[in-house]
Amino acid sequence: MIRINLLGKPKAKNKRSAAATGLEFETTGSPNSVNALAAIIVLAITGAAIWWYQGQLTSEAARIKAQMDRAQQEAQKLAQTKVRFEQRQAIRDEYEARVRVIDSLRAAQSGPVDLMTMVSATVNKTDEVWLNAMTDAGDKVNVDGVALSTVGVANLMTNLMKSGYFKSVEIVQTYQDEQEKKIQAFNFSLVCEKQQAGAGKKS
Repeated sequence: MIRINLLGKPKAKNKRSAAATGLEFETTGSPNSVNALAAIIVLAITGAAIWWYQGQLTSEAARIKAQMDRAQQEAQKLAQTKVRFEQRQAIRDEYEARVRVIDSLRAAQSGPVDLMTMVSATVNKTDEVWLNAMTDAGDKVNVDGVALSTVGVANLMTNLMKSGYFKSVEIVQTYQDEQEKKIQAFNFSLVCEKQQAGAGKKS
């Protein structure tokens, strides 16, 4: 059956409809909806923060890697420089060693010559003395000769000490030559101990 409202008043809603309407109002404006929206916003902000922080970490990692690459390149350059330096150092050490060997050979060759020259010059500067033989015995030099007097032998010993080549000069023996009839002559033997290496020599 169809009913027509002639009074123009709105038809009252039944309780079930009112209950349904109330339920809809409570669902639309409930605190649960606000909390859910707030949770979504917080999650969005947290996600953005995490994304930003990860971006910062990625940038920092890239910067550190670039620094490590530069440091490694510098280390390689320094290593190459060190190798070249050590090679040049080895060449220099080898050169210096060769120079020392050459100098030592020259000293070994010139040593006896210098010694012979010095002793000969000293004998020539000493009156009444002649040299018969000289023997280089390493750290000592043996000198044999003839003098017209024992004073001449003493003067020779003094002059050899003044040369600066010897630390000590000692007489081994001296005796008169009986075979020499025309003049008085004395045979003598001296032992001269050399100065140690590095000791100064008188000019």
